[in-house]
Amino acid sequence: MTGWDIDPGGVESILSLVGLAAKDLSKDVRGYGRNVQDAAVSAGTISGPYCGEAPAGPVGAAVVNFVTDTQHKITFMAARAKKSMDGTVKATTEYIEGDLAMAARAQREAAKAPTPAELRAAGKPSGERDGK
Repeated sequence: MTGWDIDPGGVESILSLVGLAAKDLSKDVRGYGRNVQDAAVSAGTISGPYCGEAPAGPVGAAVVNFVTDTQHKITFMAARAKKSMDGTVKATTEYIEGDLAMAARAQREAAKAPTPAELRAAGKPSGERDGK
């Protein structure tokens, strides 16, 4: 774990804020789809009077082309945000579990019988080393 210094509480706090922003973004993306559709229909057409639904005009067609060209970017943005959040949770969990694993390993080592060197060191005054 050398070089890592993660504050799990801080990560949780930031992820909470990112989650709120992602929720807002999700609402905006849903609204984007509806608004673009309305814009395409409302853009009008250069044709004359018609019966039934209005045919798509050049502006409406351009709006549809724009959506088609940008839809994958919006989808990627949402997927990237989710993957980043999930990865952050996983990395933080692994970090925490790593600390627990190290603590358990230290506890197991501490529970073992002392080695001969440890026994020798325990019988000497503090500050004195083997061979001195």
